[in-house]
Amino acid sequence: MTTREALRQQGEAMRARLFGQDAAAPDRGDSAPGFRQLMSEAVYAGIWSRPGLALPDRMICTLAALVAVQRLPQLRRYVAAALKIGLEPRTIQEILIQVGIYAGFSASEEALEIARAVFAERGISIRAKEASDDSLDTLSGRGRELLQELHGDRGNQGYASPDNPVTGALYPLAIHYGYGEIWFRPGLDRRQRVLCAVAGFTALRLEGQVKKFGQAALNAGLSHSEVIEAVIQTAPFSGFAPALNALAALGDALR
Repeated sequence: MTTREALRQQGEAMRARLFGQDAAAPDRGDSAPGFRQLMSEAVYAGIWSRPGLALPDRMICTLAALVAVQRLPQLRRYVAAALKIGLEPRTIQEILIQVGIYAGFSASEEALEIARAVFAERGISIRAKEASDDSLDTLSGRGRELLQELHGDRGNQGYASPDNPVTGALYPLAIHYGYGEIWFRPGLDRRQRVLCAVAGFTALRLEGQVKKFGQAALNAGLSHSEVIEAVIQTAPFSGFAPALNALAALGDALR
């Protein structure tokens, strides 16, 4: 049986993998007796070291959750860790933009400014991307096609119903600029964007959307265990209770 000391050692090794030489520096909660050891066991060993989801994918879910709940000091730390484990700067930016569909683009703006500061500290510059000039008709057609691929018939139900006289005042914008524009931006592939969605909705406590995108994740090539691990990964950053509620919602969807 694994001992707590073994878990602490495993957790400290994961800290070093994520944060490098900064891993030994005191964290914000280290002034409380035993808190660092608790984090090493429960977070860095108990969750970050779990099998079933690759480390870069765990980082994608972490960044998505931190943006969703606006834990900006922690986001700064994990943007640096994302670079350390090999995520491209453009990929990091796209994660922060993707979550804006769910948490609000003001959340993306705050997060992108954090990332810009981290990149600047490391001398990283990103060439500006030309703005998309695709027509609204193109965005609408592309978005509706993706909606069908991800969600099937579920993509036209509830608030997404094209005949809904209330949500129809807003939902076309989600199709144009969410599904039709953001999901097609370079830097993050469809599988990674689904991970962002699952993690972001878990952090925001939107179990209905977690269930919907958990099913979509399977259509995008993720395994059952990867979807479950994406939810679990959010627990240290946006709460164990939201993660458990999301897992309960996924129970039927993944059967």
